[in-house]
Amino acid sequence: MINTLLLLVTMWIAPNPPKSVYDYTIKTIDGKTVKLSQFKGKKIMIVNTASKCGYTKQYEDLEKLHKQYGKELVLIGFPAGNFGGQELATNAEIQDFCKKNFGVSFLLSEKVSVKGNDITPLFAYLTSQENPDFTGDIKWNFEKFLINEKGQLVHRFRSATTPFDNKIVQNL
Repeated sequence: MINTLLLLVTMWIAPNPPKSVYDYTIKTIDGKTVKLSQFKGKKIMIVNTASKCGYTKQYEDLEKLHKQYGKELVLIGFPAGNFGGQELATNAEIQDFCKKNFGVSFLLSEKVSVKGNDITPLFAYLTSQENPDFTGDIKWNFEKFLINEKGQLVHRFRSATTPFDNKIVQNL
C-alpha cells in the first residue's frame, strides 16, 4: 500500500510520470551514475541482494547467468539491508565481499532501501507494476524482476527461485 501511495504521489508531483525502468537513473556501488535507458533493447534482471543471507550463495549463479547471457541480459544487483539487517554497512565492504567471495562482475548499485518509507523510487515503481506473477512489497532478499527489451516488467520471482530456474531461463 505504501509503495502504491509513493508511486501515485511521485506521479502526481512529477511532470512526466515513469513509463518504464528507462526513466530511472541509479548510482553504482562505486559512485558512478547510470541511466537505465542506456540498456534499451536488452533484457534487464534486477535483484535485491544481501551479503549475510541464506540466499547469498545465489551470487555465484547470478555471476554465471551474467557471463552466459551478458550479450542479451543486463544484470543489476541492488544491495539492501531491509531484511534482518543482512547487508554490510558500506558500499566498499559490499563490493569487496562480492568480488572476493563470488567474483561478481555484473553491475551493482549503491546500497538502497527496497521496502518501507525510504524505498528507492525504482523499487516503488517495480513493486507496483502489473505482471503475470504478483505485485506488492518485496518479501525477502534476492527477489528478481525481469524487464523486457522495452523497459517493462514482465516477470517477478521470489527469493527461492534460483537464477537458473527454468522459469527464468526460458524468458531470457
